[in-house]
Amino acid sequence: MTFNGMYKMKKLTESEKYVIIEKGTEPPFTGEYTDLNEPGIYVCKQCDNPLYQSTAKFKSGCGWPSFDDQVEGAVQEIADKDGMRSEIVCANCGGHLGHIFKGEGFTSKNVRHCVNSISMKFIPLKEISDKTLAITKEKISDSSKNYERAIFAGGCFWGIEYHFLNIEGIVSTMPGYTGGKTDKPTYEEVCSGKTGHVEAVEIIYDPSKISYSKLAELFFEIHDPSQKDGQGPDIGEQYKSVIFYTDYKQKVVAETLINTLRNNGTDAITSILPAKDFYPAEDYHRRYYEKNGKFPYCHQRTKRF
Repeated sequence: MTFNGMYKMKKLTESEKYVIIEKGTEPPFTGEYTDLNEPGIYVCKQCDNPLYQSTAKFKSGCGWPSFDDQVEGAVQEIADKDGMRSEIVCANCGGHLGHIFKGEGFTSKNVRHCVNSISMKFIPLKEISDKTLAITKEKISDSSKNYERAIFAGGCFWGIEYHFLNIEGIVSTMPGYTGGKTDKPTYEEVCSGKTGHVEAVEIIYDPSKISYSKLAELFFEIHDPSQKDGQGPDIGEQYKSVIFYTDYKQKVVAETLINTLRNNGTDAITSILPAKDFYPAEDYHRRYYEKNGKFPYCHQRTKRF
């Protein structure tokens, strides 16, 4: 079998060699991309060959990243040495990716590329600039151009993000800081109360699958919109309840929901403000509860609508 050889080979670590060269398998539910759900492209770890668009990724529950389509010509299917399965490898360098399964019915394409995270590298859409990725970038942009953005603040962003994870229609979540007077604040600076920022979560979502109204309703149900300057024991300016709207329609939705809450007896004091610069928080804040096997102590869902 021959491979394209268009991209330069990169030096691999021992753990990467074990999977990519020696055709090993990383343990299930341990790979960094298993639950990643952001616009971008997955490329070969060894040669940077574009393999999969993020729009082809889906949740199968198998413990490894799953895709129902490949970048055209990027992946080759060969008979596995076990005589039963079909192996998939990078069409450029021959590096082992995983296995392909058909007829499971997970998606309409009825195929699942089961890929080791360690065999790939993820490049966010905004960082795709190399000429070799130009066509793929255009395809991803076409498929994600209708995504919209929502920003909610209501106490510690760990708890807010937790409740927005794994919801159909939500493309990505990002805890961060907004609404302040300084650029690129750190967690410690925000906690000092001197920058004016609040802890917030930026949500990228597909409005064809979930509405802004549903997102805002969930936001009001996972925190106490009547508590001033905090949530539970977390008190401070950075924990205020705020909706940052990105357009007039979001503003109207937020105002309508607050009026509904007040008419139903909840004295909501949530501020409604135009969106400002959003600064992603430090990496260790992302999916905090999920990564640490814990649950929010300040954010419990209460039916309000």
